[in-house]
Amino acid sequence: MPELPEVETIRKTLLELVRNKQIDEVKVYWENIIKQPADVQLFKEMLSGQTILDIGRKGKFLLFELDNYTLISHLRMEGKYGVYEQHEPVLNHTHVIFTFTDGSELRYKDVRKFGTMHLVEKGTASQQRPLSQLGPDPFSPAFDFDQFFNKVHKSERTIKSILLDQTVIAGLGNIYVDETLFKAGIHPERKGTSLSRDEVSNIHQKAVDTLELAIEQGGTTIRSYVNSQGQIGMFQQELYVYGQEKEPCKQCGGPITKIKVGGRGTHICLNCQK
Repeated sequence: MPELPEVETIRKTLLELVRNKQIDEVKVYWENIIKQPADVQLFKEMLSGQTILDIGRKGKFLLFELDNYTLISHLRMEGKYGVYEQHEPVLNHTHVIFTFTDGSELRYKDVRKFGTMHLVEKGTASQQRPLSQLGPDPFSPAFDFDQFFNKVHKSERTIKSILLDQTVIAGLGNIYVDETLFKAGIHPERKGTSLSRDEVSNIHQKAVDTLELAIEQGGTTIRSYVNSQGQIGMFQQELYVYGQEKEPCKQCGGPITKIKVGGRGTHICLNCQK
């Protein structure tokens, strides 16, 4: 699943391709992707004539800012956007096509069909699901460390599970949680209640540092991720633990180990993360 750096990279590259383009018509070939409004025909009618003014992001969600609406899009496991000319063949697993007045098309492709789209009135997105359920984005000016620390410190869950909880902090997934905890020197099975304020502060800072570096590298390509211009991410070359099972730790030389934490595959260095 694309995590915050991948979604941010998609946002930036896609904005270059579709900003100020006006939607002429919308075709939907897999209606389950459209979650709001429930009437897919109404979804298509609402979008007709709308111009894409900007693309924002919160956590792993893309926010297409239109004249009168916000289109909230989650890519889930395999969702991808691409811009094509109208005459180009439509690839398999293309489920939604936004045709612009200039003849180009924004196409949404999703092999697993897990992606979602919500169309809401402009200015209301943060008060409605799915965004209303999200915790703060780590980069947001609204991020409140005291609130974050209290949520972590009061929890009996493992720190890995806490960081994966999108209601606590938005945007982190398996890759960047593993990398963050390694850089913070924290074992992923530590309970939230066991962590000091300084340790939680260090975790937050290492998360921000890791995410910023990943964004600079265009995200991480593990399986099929590419940005909106078809380019792979390069952060996989910077990974310390994720996907490095049995490889030597870059800090101590000991082997990277893979364990299960909360049912999720988790990569750690047992020497560096006591």
